[in-house]
Amino acid sequence: MKLAEALLIRADQKKKILSLRERIAQNALAQEGDSPREDIAKLIAECFAVIAEQQALVLKIDVANAAAKLPDGRPLAAVLGQRDVLMQQHSVLKSAVDATHKEEDRYSPREIKWVPQIDVAATQKQMEDYSRKIRELNVQIQETNWRVEIED
Repeated sequence: MKLAEALLIRADQKKKILSLRERIAQNALAQEGDSPREDIAKLIAECFAVIAEQQALVLKIDVANAAAKLPDGRPLAAVLGQRDVLMQQHSVLKSAVDATHKEEDRYSPREIKWVPQIDVAATQKQMEDYSRKIRELNVQIQETNWRVEIED
């Protein structure tokens, strides 16, 4: 199986676990005299089984990430870490820009005026640069993910 396929399966497993959690919560209470629509014990057992499958798959993914290299020779794990840093930096800048948007709540010129403490245009340009770098890394990562085989 290709690493990219394993990542798709892991994403599906996350969705399945979330769905099962919601179904468990929906059936956790029933009016006296009524029975839940689904057997909670079976839902919990199914959820635990998917969690165990996911854990085994994640271990295989981690081993593949540690061993794989991009076509230019960089380790995949290092590039994934680099992408995570870029995404966090982008997120910080986005939060800063978002915080500069405040509804005007002044009724007269004497009231407090809010002034952005960052250059919003320059920060947005910086965010665009981070987005471009993240996209470029994602392309390289995806290429590697479809090239790397993991054990079944």
